[in-house]
Amino acid sequence: MIIAQISDTHIALDTPDADRRLRDFAQTIADINALDPAPDVIIHTGDIVHNGRLDEYAEAVAILSKARAPVYVMVGNKDNRANLREAFSESRYFAPDSDFIDYAIDDFPVRLIALDTLNPSSNKGDFCRERINRLIELIDAETAKPVAVFTHHPPFEVSVGPDPLHFDSREVMSELASTLQQSGRVISVFCGHVHRSATGLVRQIPATVVPCIATTLRKGDYPADLQTCPIYHVHRFDPVWGFATESRIVRKQPQPD
Repeated sequence: MIIAQISDTHIALDTPDADRRLRDFAQTIADINALDPAPDVIIHTGDIVHNGRLDEYAEAVAILSKARAPVYVMVGNKDNRANLREAFSESRYFAPDSDFIDYAIDDFPVRLIALDTLNPSSNKGDFCRERINRLIELIDAETAKPVAVFTHHPPFEVSVGPDPLHFDSREVMSELASTLQQSGRVISVFCGHVHRSATGLVRQIPATVVPCIATTLRKGDYPADLQTCPIYHVHRFDPVWGFATESRIVRKQPQPD
């Protein structure tokens, strides 16, 4: 299977670069639509909008409606759970019995699990006991397939950037890592939040961070000709070798459909 991962679009309507953030997002979706072979899914790993407002989500929903592949969204630290649920109310994968936005998708050779690491009082991630129990249930509900986990905050130390830890405490991050490892079936963890590309390990599980789509907020050094080009990840799964990840540069700046 093929997964297109995007993250950190930070749609805002009241910033000097608001139009550019919208354009970066729309051009990225157009580029994903042009992939051959096409991806099976598009997963947005959070910070869809910047202020958690419904009018921002309306812009994001309009852009994502152009996607040809099924789209799954997650909550980031800039998102608002209630407004995200309202904006994506037609989605059927959100769990109706929980305030958290976590779920599993079973339609593919790999079971896809989305985690909610939002702490409304901090930009860093949190993972309480209730969410740990829910994660265990999501993993154990199906035992035949390998599992790929998507989370906004990376549950491993990111050596680039000013702060290597992106959870409220090392203990929370360690407990989440232990939970991810205990089944032996989680084969990859895919993250956002850091606004730059990074790789690491969650114990023994390979993990990657995708750069932010909003080019004005992206971290790291890029050549001049790439500074306005959004970058996203394409994850290709092979049942023998697992996932291989490609960084896709939106060079041609295609116009959305």
